[in-house]
Amino acid sequence: MKSIRHMENVQRLVVKIGTSSLIHANGKINLQAIDQLSYTLTGLVNEGKQVILVSSGAIGVGMGQLGLAKRPREIQAQQALASIGQSELMTVYQQRFAVYGQKISQILLTHDVLDFPESRKHVHHTMEQLLEWGVIPVVNENDTVAVDELDHRTKFGDNDQLSAIVATRSNADLLVMLSDIDGFYTKNPHKFADAKLIDVLHEITESSLRQAGGAGTELGTGGMVTKLKAAQSILANNKMMVLANGANPSIIFKIMNNEPLGTLFVNAQKDEGKEVI
Repeated sequence: MKSIRHMENVQRLVVKIGTSSLIHANGKINLQAIDQLSYTLTGLVNEGKQVILVSSGAIGVGMGQLGLAKRPREIQAQQALASIGQSELMTVYQQRFAVYGQKISQILLTHDVLDFPESRKHVHHTMEQLLEWGVIPVVNENDTVAVDELDHRTKFGDNDQLSAIVATRSNADLLVMLSDIDGFYTKNPHKFADAKLIDVLHEITESSLRQAGGAGTELGTGGMVTKLKAAQSILANNKMMVLANGANPSIIFKIMNNEPLGTLFVNAQKDEGKEVI
C-alpha cells in the first residue's frame, strides 16, 4: 500500500538532475528533457515556490562536443571537458528557461568554499538574494578546479552529495533527485524480475548501502550508493528527499501533488506524525 505524502507546505526545494537524464546515449544533449525541466521549474516558481537546480552534465556535454564515446580517466582531460561542457550546458539552459520567461543564474562550487565560514556566508547570501528575486540558481561543482589534494579538500565527489549539501545548507524543505531509475528497489531491478520499488524509507542502514552497490553510467559518476548517502544527510537534517525517474522531468509536478512516485526518504516521526515542514 502506498503511503500518503505531504508536500503541501514545501516552499523551497532543490532539484538534482543527473547526466543520464540530460545526455542521450549517443552523447547529444537531450533537448526535450531540458525543455521539460525548464517548463516544470518555471511553473513551480510561478506557484510561489523557491527552486534551486543542481545540474550534472558538464563533462558529458563536453564529451559530446568533442565526439568522445568514453570518459577519459586523466584529471586534466575531465577538467578540460567540464570547461567546454559547462559553457554549452548553461547556454542551452539560458535559452530554454528564457522561452518561459524565467531568469536563471550560475553558481559553481567547490567543497572548500562551503567549508570556510566567510565564503560559505557569501554563497548563502547570494543564493538567498537570487531566490528572493525569483531567480533559479543553477548549481554545479566547479569541475575545472575541483580536486582532492592532501588536506586541501575541494571536491564534493559527485553531484548527489553536492545536492544534499545545497539542500541542507539552504534549509530547503525537499530534495528531488531525478535519475535513470524509478526509485530504490529491494534488489537490482535490471537483474532481478522480482525486485520491488520501496515507497518510503525512514533510515539508511548498512544493509541498504550493500544492497545498492554498483556504479553509474559511462557518462555520469554516481550510482545508487551515492544517492543513499545523500539521503542519509537529508534525514540527519530532518528534511525530505524523493528519488524518481527523470526521463520526463515534469514528474516533479506529480510529486508535488502528492502522487506516490519514486521513493520518499523521510524520518519516521515526520511521516507518522504527518508533520509538515
